[in-house]
Amino acid sequence: MPYLTSGRGRPAARGPGHRDPLRLGVPGFGHPLLAPAEWSRLARPRVPLDWVVVGGSSAGPGCRPDPYWSAVVLPLRAAGVRVLGHLDFAFGARPFGELISDAQRYLNWYRVEGFAVGRCPMDAEALPEVRRLAGALRTLLVGARLVLVHGRYPEPGYAALADQLVTFTGPWSRYRHCQAPRWAGEHPPGRFCHLVHSVPGDRLAEALSLARAQRAGTVYLTDRTDRDGISPWEAVPGYWDDLVSRIGPGVSE
Repeated sequence: MPYLTSGRGRPAARGPGHRDPLRLGVPGFGHPLLAPAEWSRLARPRVPLDWVVVGGSSAGPGCRPDPYWSAVVLPLRAAGVRVLGHLDFAFGARPFGELISDAQRYLNWYRVEGFAVGRCPMDAEALPEVRRLAGALRTLLVGARLVLVHGRYPEPGYAALADQLVTFTGPWSRYRHCQAPRWAGEHPPGRFCHLVHSVPGDRLAEALSLARAQRAGTVYLTDRTDRDGISPWEAVPGYWDDLVSRIGPGVSE
């Protein structure tokens, strides 16, 4: 495929049978006080993690350090897991100063290695605002990993602002019919992440194949649903071990 690249935008030669490995991007479980077992699974050896988001079910890091979050972050960092702080952009409604203040708290309290910008705008008009935020975050933390969580494919210009775009967030019933736009083929799979809930266990292999076909390098699949107002990301998937084994080191279709 002609769109494979190496690093950030540099063409790379790949053999015709090459398939880039998938990695897991965890959008954040429930608060560690309520979901300690879920968080402990992530620090286990050989879990193929790309990144993990802390504070993912809240609007930010809060007004003071939380010892429960600290207890989660320390073993993750020790295991070499990339930890990201969750920043809720509210589709552009959050003031710039509030977002930077939240980012600084994550750095001071939890020593995160980057940020996941939730509810990120995706239209052309918001590009300058998101570019300003991305630049400020990279100034705040040199070498920061920056993930923009759009939920669907945004305007192509957003691909230049972050290390990765979350271009799908939603149920399996919708994901199985989605298609990547033509411009996505100009970037390597590592630039895209898909978060899919309500995936039946007997469709796990199909979902992973579709993720690769739809230009994703990072995924999170779960059989949890969004019924009754409960986030499907709050608890670990029922087939967690199977998911990890299918995309772990040395595993291929």
